[in-house]
Amino acid sequence: MSPPTGYSPLFDPQWQYVEKVSLEAFTADDWATMNRQRRAYYAAEQGHHVLRLLSASAQDATFGYRVNNYRHCLQSATMAMRDGQDEETIVVALLHDVGFTACPTSHGDFAAALLRPYVSEHHVWMLERHAIFQDVHAPTLPGVDPDARERWRGHPHFAWAEAFVAKYDQAACDPDYDEAPLETFVPMVRRIFARPPRRHLPD
Repeated sequence: MSPPTGYSPLFDPQWQYVEKVSLEAFTADDWATMNRQRRAYYAAEQGHHVLRLLSASAQDATFGYRVNNYRHCLQSATMAMRDGQDEETIVVALLHDVGFTACPTSHGDFAAALLRPYVSEHHVWMLERHAIFQDVHAPTLPGVDPDARERWRGHPHFAWAEAFVAKYDQAACDPDYDEAPLETFVPMVRRIFARPPRRHLPD
């Protein structure tokens, strides 16, 4: 059955539309319907949307790196996988730079916000700071402080951020590296985003 004129189709034809155009008009029953359908929708679709976001950059040009950001992300995830890291870590590696072009000066925050409800805190902490931890590997880059990460030395997650950047980030730009295809990681991404999310309340 086709949706009414002007309506977007429902993900599941058995679901119901809430026939209100203002959130203020929603009843408790309306919200119960929305939330029931929302949970199933996100579990089925969020991983798919994230993968589309990454795969949209597959043919992107670069501004000087020998591989584009898409291949960089695949290389990072492949390195983590071949190093025996768990599935969550592999997905974090795959998506750590997913916002690199869309929000270059805050791409770590972008990845952290995307993954925060589904992954462990040490990954979130690392994602938020990985660009700064990378500076120690680029001491000749103008305007960076290779010691900037030292402000966090002693933090419980410092060693993980240091190791992640050294092993799976700063060296993942090799045109001759045989990275695994995105299809290798699709089931992993779907499983991570099918987890019950934790709600994050800003400080």
